Amino acid sequence: MMRTEQSRNESDAPAKTTVTEAPVSVFGWLQLFSSRHLGLVILLAAVMVSALAVVNTSFKSRTVFHELQKLRAESNALDVQQGQLLIEQSTFGLEGRIEQKAMEELDMTLPDWSRIIMVRHE
Repeated sequence: MMRTEQSRNESDAPAKTTVTEAPVSVFGWLQLFSSRHLGLVILLAAVMVSALAVVNTSFKSRTVFHELQKLRAESNALDVQQGQLLIEQSTFGLEGRIEQKAMEELDMTLPDWSRIIMVRHE
């Protein structure tokens, strides 16, 4: 009989029981900020900061290396252009040297404009 009264009392009880519990945050549940885990959290933060610093340094290094490659290519192009200009200068300078040698060693002179005859080629 005791059972039936007890089952009757349980069936008379409301279906939902409301228990008010304080909301538990993830940090509270994990106990990350407890004294036991504080060192681990600090180490984890240090590793994350270090990883971000490595990524930042790698990015800057690649950017600077790319700029260096562009400047080297520009330097090579300028070296080629300087070589071409030196060849051109020596070519133009050669003409005056030949004229000077012809006047000094062979006693040649430039003719007067009145003695120059233009010949047409058709």
